Amino acid sequence: MTKIKPAALKEYSREELIQVIIEAIRDKKGNEIVNIDLSSIKNPICDNFIICHGTSKRQVDAIAESVEKMVITNLGQKPWHKEGFQNAEWILLDYVDVVVHVFNEQNRSFYNLEGLWADAKINNIE
Repeated sequence: MTKIKPAALKEYSREELIQVIIEAIRDKKGNEIVNIDLSSIKNPICDNFIICHGTSKRQVDAIAESVEKMVITNLGQKPWHKEGFQNAEWILLDYVDVVVHVFNEQNRSFYNLEGLWADAKINNIE
């Protein structure tokens, strides 16, 4: 059976999605952007984690909203799942192959996703 895609969705690569996400984070001055490539890990939950942090709840919220808006505008894609907007301490935007984590500074340090996934390829963007 052939999978039919909605006409409104634009074809794009994972790399294009990552670049739009990084641009959106930079637009709101997100700190310490990291791209964790999980594709070499056995049975990864996704291919990439994009991680950054903001210094206030307002900035964390603004970064996540910027990512969501730019991905919709440029690629026509909404996140498959999103959570954390209520308290803006750790916002997650799930684009299936790419998951964006926008933390406040304290939670990023506490959860240390970079350390948990240290066996993956970690690219520091900024």
